[in-house]
Amino acid sequence: MKKINIVIADDEELFRSGIRFLLQKVANFNVIFEAENGQEIIDFISTTEEFPDIILMDLKMPELNGVEATKIIHKTHPNIKIIALTSYDGKSFITNMIDVGASSYLLKNTSPKNVIHTIKEVHEKGFYYDEKVLKIIHENIISSSGKRIKSDLDKKLLSNREIDVLELICQQFTTPEIAEKLFISPRTVEGHRNNLLLKTQSKNVAGLVIYGIQKKLIEISPDFNL
Repeated sequence: MKKINIVIADDEELFRSGIRFLLQKVANFNVIFEAENGQEIIDFISTTEEFPDIILMDLKMPELNGVEATKIIHKTHPNIKIIALTSYDGKSFITNMIDVGASSYLLKNTSPKNVIHTIKEVHEKGFYYDEKVLKIIHENIISSSGKRIKSDLDKKLLSNREIDVLELICQQFTTPEIAEKLFISPRTVEGHRNNLLLKTQSKNVAGLVIYGIQKKLIEISPDFNL
């Protein structure tokens, strides 16, 4: 079982200790660093030889807040997945974190089981958005009138196979699962995924999901209550 390196960033020591205690009970979770502000994470990443796979990121921290730290890390180390873990549940906070590159968004009052599940999903699939977050992204796309990401593109932009792969990515299937469903190799799936990133100008898999929402490849339930 592959080890998942995790960094916890939060200015409350008691909260960090509680999360560390929880995560250390999971066999393949490995907490390699704790930070009390965003600058400590940036400094750690710039000097460490063992990079984190996942960062649990609080939003409000001294020196450098979680939003700014996420923005910097997403640009310099795009392979590091960042999960917002915060007490702020407003639409503006969620939208902002997704915009700067967060792969998931969790509230601190969520269950321990959900924290563990989210870490595993993000590590395996590159993102994990629950229905509330997906709906907020969807509403934001509508209200922004296409300013946030490109509006309708040429239908010939994507091949039929690329559309098949994108639809399955949006349904949160892994690369091996997509390969099995489409009767192609995992390497071919990765090739299609890379082409999708280039063609849609998405920076990561989460960006592809947002593109999928805009193209109505993900349907958001209209009666879902926030």
